[in-house]
Amino acid sequence: MKKIVGIFLVVSLIFVSACSKQTANEGNDDGKIIVTTTIGQIADAAKHIGGDKVAVNSLMGPGTDPHLYKATQGDIAKLEKADIIFYSGLHLEGKMLDVLERINKTKPTYAIAEAIDKESLLSANGGSYAYDPHVWFDINLWKQALEEVKKGLIEIDPKNKDYYEENSQNFFKQLDELHAYAANEMARIPDEQRVLVTAHDAFGYFGKAFDMEVMGLQGLSTDSEYGLGDVQNLVDTLVKRNIKAVFVESSISERSINAVIEGAKKKGHEVKIGGELFSDAMGEEGTDEGTYIGMYKHNVMTIAESLN
Repeated sequence: MKKIVGIFLVVSLIFVSACSKQTANEGNDDGKIIVTTTIGQIADAAKHIGGDKVAVNSLMGPGTDPHLYKATQGDIAKLEKADIIFYSGLHLEGKMLDVLERINKTKPTYAIAEAIDKESLLSANGGSYAYDPHVWFDINLWKQALEEVKKGLIEIDPKNKDYYEENSQNFFKQLDELHAYAANEMARIPDEQRVLVTAHDAFGYFGKAFDMEVMGLQGLSTDSEYGLGDVQNLVDTLVKRNIKAVFVESSISERSINAVIEGAKKKGHEVKIGGELFSDAMGEEGTDEGTYIGMYKHNVMTIAESLN
């Protein structure tokens, strides 16, 4: 009888161990590090830096607004199965903070934007956030944040340090080329047209990097409300400064910008939609805009063509 009980316990332990391993690496029996990120911009970087050593999951896909996003049960499962987690921080994922802070107690979790030198960050101008979280629009700042991705992967997988170092160097070289391209395109816009008007204030770092004035109907977070007074103030600015184009965003309803366009029209000023920009989310997976570099180039081309 004792032998039977002993055999049963051994079999049970083997079964539990196998199940645990399968749960931790569901869909990944090749030993890759499971990386879970919040936004697609971080996921794209993790793929570049991690290469074939990682399997990357992003919780927020195309058209998703991270300011308003709430974690689902499926998201919780992905976070629990991950070996390492990267999120932006600076309150970008405001409604997920409790979940991310809890998971940080059990596994490596990095708020990558919070590693940036605070003197380089833009103030939230008295809003509910200390800093503007949209740091990926300044490529040089984004590189600082991505050092945390490299750091995290090296800490969890030190034997492949050189691999991650080389991959990050190669990716950063591409980002430097992207910055040079963007600077050249933005320089072509005439001084009087260097005003970027969007639904919410997500392009402050972009404006600072390329000497453009940026105006958003809503604040840094889409969670903030806007009223008739905000619409009217922006309409008055468009009319007074003869601004011809405004931009919609892929992750935000066009309703607010359409209200501005209609308001300007009533004052005899025609304003067109210059195009759709990617702000808080990237494009569809499998497209150029579904990558950080492709998304950034799309925005640059759209802005340059509309404001020239």
